[in-house]
Amino acid sequence: MTQRRKFRKKASQPVIAVQLDLDTPGLTYRKWGGKQRAKSGDWLVNNQGDTYTVDGEVFARTYRAKRPGLYIKTTTVWAEVATQPGKIKTKEGSSSYKRGDYIVYNQSDGGDGYCMTAKKFKEMYTAAKPRGAA
Repeated sequence: MTQRRKFRKKASQPVIAVQLDLDTPGLTYRKWGGKQRAKSGDWLVNNQGDTYTVDGEVFARTYRAKRPGLYIKTTTVWAEVATQPGKIKTKEGSSSYKRGDYIVYNQSDGGDGYCMTAKKFKEMYTAAKPRGAA
C-alpha cells in the first residue's frame, strides 16, 4: 500500500439516505464481491447512483443532514492506493479491490474501512487541509 493520507468528502457530493427504522432481523445482499448485511437502525444510502447500506452508529458519527433525506459526510477519512488486488473486511461484510483502487478508512488507525475505484474516489473526495491552514 501507499502512504495513507487525510481527505474530506466534497460538499458537492451529498447522498440520499433513509434509516432502516423497522422491526426487522435485517437484510443481506451481494455487492463489492461479497455478502453484505444490514440491521435495524442502519441506513440505506444512494451515493450518486451507487446503493448500499451504512452501519447506524457510523452514519450518525460521520454524516449530517443538509435537509430531510439528503446528507453529507462531514468527517475526515484516511485513504491509500492499493498496490495489489485484495479484500477488506467491512462492518457490513467484505469488499474486494483492484490495484489502483482506494482503500478508505473512517478511523486514522485503519478501522472501519471500505474501498472504491480511483475514479469514484477522486470525484467524491479532496485532500484535507492541515490544521491551521487557510
